[in-house]
Amino acid sequence: MRRISILMMTSALMLASCSKEKKQDGQKEVKPQPYEYIVAKSGAADNHTEYPARLEGVENVEIRPKIDGFIENLYVDEGQMVSRGQHLFRIRNPQYEQFVRVAQASVNSAQAAVATAQMQVTKTKPLVDRKIVSAYELQAAQLNLKAAQASLAEQEAQLTNAKVNQGYTIITSPVSGVVGTLPLKAGSYVSASTSQPLTTVSNISKIFAYFSINEKDQLNFLKHSPGASIQEKIKNTPLITLRLSDGSIYNEKGKLESISGLVDPNTGSFSMRATFPNPQGLLRSGYSATIILPNNLEDVIIVPQKATFELQGKIFVYVIGANNKVKSQEIKVTELADGVTYAVESGLKNGDKIVVQGIGILKDDTEVIPKETNLQTVLKTN
Repeated sequence: MRRISILMMTSALMLASCSKEKKQDGQKEVKPQPYEYIVAKSGAADNHTEYPARLEGVENVEIRPKIDGFIENLYVDEGQMVSRGQHLFRIRNPQYEQFVRVAQASVNSAQAAVATAQMQVTKTKPLVDRKIVSAYELQAAQLNLKAAQASLAEQEAQLTNAKVNQGYTIITSPVSGVVGTLPLKAGSYVSASTSQPLTTVSNISKIFAYFSINEKDQLNFLKHSPGASIQEKIKNTPLITLRLSDGSIYNEKGKLESISGLVDPNTGSFSMRATFPNPQGLLRSGYSATIILPNNLEDVIIVPQKATFELQGKIFVYVIGANNKVKSQEIKVTELADGVTYAVESGLKNGDKIVVQGIGILKDDTEVIPKETNLQTVLKTN
C-alpha cells in the first residue's frame, strides 16, 4: 500500500510540474523586433501639377478680302514665314482700275472749273474797284469759285476712295508670322462676304499656352503662392515648364500671365495663360502640350508613401512613443509629384519618430527596437 501511495504522489508531482511548464510556455511574451524609423522634420517640398494645354500664337490674323474679284496671284505658300507688309494675294477686278481712271478724269475736270472760276474772280475784281460793274458781279464770281473748289474736293475724295479700293486688290500681311492653309487657289472668286478666310497668319514670336485648372487647384494656388493680390501671386509664380507632345521638354521656360476671374459654368474650371518665348519658331499655333506648373510647399513634413496605411479612407502612420511602443496616427497629406512621398500638412510634429518598415504587421502598443534611418535611404530602397 505504501508503495502505491508513493507512486501516486510522484505522478501528481509530475503532472503539476508539466502543468506549470505549459502555463509558463503559454505566458511567454514575443521579444521586441528592430524597426527602422525616420525623424519628422518640417521644411520646403518641391511639387508640381500637370495640365493639358493648347498653344496659340500671340496674334492669329485671318486674312479676308475687302473687295470682290478673282484671285489672280498667290505670292506665298503654306507654312511660309512672312514679314509685315509682304504681299500675299492679288485680286483681279478691272472695274476698280476703271473707277480710278473715271475719278481722275473728274478731278481734272473739276480742277479746270476751279481755274476758270478763279480767272473770273480775277477779271471781275478790278472792274468792281473802278465801279465799271457792280459788286454783285464780284460776289457771284467768288461764289462760283467756292462751288468749283467744293466740287474739286468732292472729286478728289472720290479719287482717293477709288485708289483705296484699287489698293485692296493687293492683300498684304498685317503681321509678321507663319502662313496657314490656303484653301482658295488662283481663279477662285472671293468677296468681303466670303465665309472662309483666304488664310491665317500667325505671329509665333511668342506662344500663349492656355490651360484650365479646377476650383480646388485654384484655391491651393491662391493659398500657397506668395503675394497680397492675385496679380502679385501671378508675378511671383516660378517659371513654368512645357512638355511637348513627343514627351520632350521645351528648352525655354514660360511665365504665368493671367487667370480668369470667373469659373466656367460648363466645366467648373478656371482658364489660365502662360507665355513662352519662341525664338526658333519650334512651337506653332494649334499644338497640344502639357503645362508643368510648380506648386512648392512650405513647412511640411515629407514621409514615404510605403510608411503609411489607409483605413476607411484616412491615411495613418505608426509613431514610436513612450517605452518604444507604436501608436497609429492619422495624417492629412498631399501627394507629391514623385509618386513615392507625401507632404504631411497636419497630424505630425517635428521630432516624431515615424516607422518606415513592416507597417503591414504592426498594431497599436507593439513594442519595437527603434533603429534610426533617413528619408533618402528609405527612398533608395523603395
